Amino acid sequence: MTDPAAQPYNTPSQPPSNNLVWGILTTIFCCLPLGIVSIVYAAQVNGKWQAGDVAGAQESADKAKKFAIWAAVIGLVLTALYVVLVVIVGIGGGLAEMDSSEF
Repeated sequence: MTDPAAQPYNTPSQPPSNNLVWGILTTIFCCLPLGIVSIVYAAQVNGKWQAGDVAGAQESADKAKKFAIWAAVIGLVLTALYVVLVVIVGIGGGLAEMDSSEF
């Protein structure tokens, strides 16, 4: 068991969440470029923590989370725009078909 007096003040005993799962999921399902950036930052968290760089580990964890969120938002927006485009083209195609059958 470690001596509590040996640990620096205000140092958490657990590393921050690296958000690697979110980075992987957003890379696969949402936005490839931002998801990859999220994975890169997530991969840095544990190494920085083990090196004793608590602030660096927290910063990398925060950046990984931020890029995963942005990737998810962009993925959802692009999906919504795609659905709207498909509906508009589908309606437009149906109207064009109706007009040509009247002649």
